[in-house]
Amino acid sequence: MGNDVLESVRSLLPAIEERAVAADEARRIPRSTVGELVDAGVFRMLQPRRYGGLEADPVDFYEVVRTISAVCCSTGWVASVLGVHPWQLALFPRQAQEEVWGENPDTLLSSAYAPVGRLTPADGGYTLSGRWSFSSGCEHAEWLLLGALVVGAQGRPVDFLTVLVPRAECRVEDVWDVVGLRGTASNDILVDNAFVPAHRVIRNYEQAQLRGPGQKVNKGPLYRLPFGTVFTSAVTAPVLGAVGGGYDSYVSLMKERVRLSLGGGMFAEDPFAQVAIARAASDVDASVLQMDRNLREMTELAAAGREIPMELRLRARRDQVRSTERAVAAIDLLFKTAGGHSLRRGNPIERAWRDAHAGSVHVANDVERALAMYGRGAFGLTVEDNLV
Repeated sequence: MGNDVLESVRSLLPAIEERAVAADEARRIPRSTVGELVDAGVFRMLQPRRYGGLEADPVDFYEVVRTISAVCCSTGWVASVLGVHPWQLALFPRQAQEEVWGENPDTLLSSAYAPVGRLTPADGGYTLSGRWSFSSGCEHAEWLLLGALVVGAQGRPVDFLTVLVPRAECRVEDVWDVVGLRGTASNDILVDNAFVPAHRVIRNYEQAQLRGPGQKVNKGPLYRLPFGTVFTSAVTAPVLGAVGGGYDSYVSLMKERVRLSLGGGMFAEDPFAQVAIARAASDVDASVLQMDRNLREMTELAAAGREIPMELRLRARRDQVRSTERAVAAIDLLFKTAGGHSLRRGNPIERAWRDAHAGSVHVANDVERALAMYGRGAFGLTVEDNLV
């Protein structure tokens, strides 16, 4: 089924590419684009079959994301993060899933996972207040997944939860005016004293332990994968896609270029340029291969009912952040060797350079932190982190 979605998406690429500059300027992707992605089945790929989803192989999902991101990284980023949320909603209690998908299986969710919200226990649930940043694609969503801390009697945090809140109980503030990923409209979310019933809450600790109440109804192996792999892959896949698209543009544009300096001649005959594209292509390929390998191994273990070892979870995080790091290094190399022409705003190489750098600063792409966790695990030390 994943290949069917990919084929549908490929037919959309020319139009998405044509809208890329306008999305950059408008700071949001058009609703028509989101509608096309809905129709193509992108947002149902990781959704449970019992709600009309495909329960596709996550490797296929991230291939679709990279393909979209190659022509417009903002569109690919929104497709990725909105597309991964059905996977997480499948871990919530059944009642929460019914509220979101019961009448419309195409209902979309956005997120802001930083635990900046304040939850106060109330009869039957909690009251929630807070302000969250970086909720990509939130204007296309009817529900939001928000990070929050439960505050005890002494005013101290006692638990870290992800809560599900309807868009009607939130306010979106348009603050997104940034260098890269401009079209993602990753705006701020404000909530003031909203009631959150207990069935719209999931404990981050249980999620990290690969447990969730939704597993009672969604029994497929897809829902026994680590959040720390599934979500972090969703913020690296668009970066890899953008750099892959930037590479294709570079080769196409430079193939016929004649140098006006450094002795003239065809740019394609320059051995330094030849080495640059070899390095860039190898780094992107290696990244995709590593990430796909880790996801396949995890899925095979989950399908066999076996435990996913911490060693594999840490390796997946190691390879995910290194994939982002290598992708950024690759586009830096291409941007530099493309010369002054790559500075012109709106050209594909410049946009890929900006978008890749913007995606690289997401907390899930904190390279040193993730590599240090891998090192701790390799030395036999305990690792506790919600993104593993």
